[in-house]
Amino acid sequence: DTRLKMIMKSIHQAAWDAAERYNMKGNYVAGANIAGFTKVVDAMMDQGVV
Repeated sequence: DTRLKMIMKSIHQAAWDAAERYNMKGNYVAGANIAGFTKVVDAMMDQGVV
């Protein structure tokens, strides 16, 4: 239960930060999509795909 709570807080913060970074403060859908996309891009770059 505690672990899940920490994971959810982390996801919430990532979505909030991403939305704010792209001038969409408070838009959790956009923030979650941006945060997810950024995470995939970072992983691809780490693997040398991009």
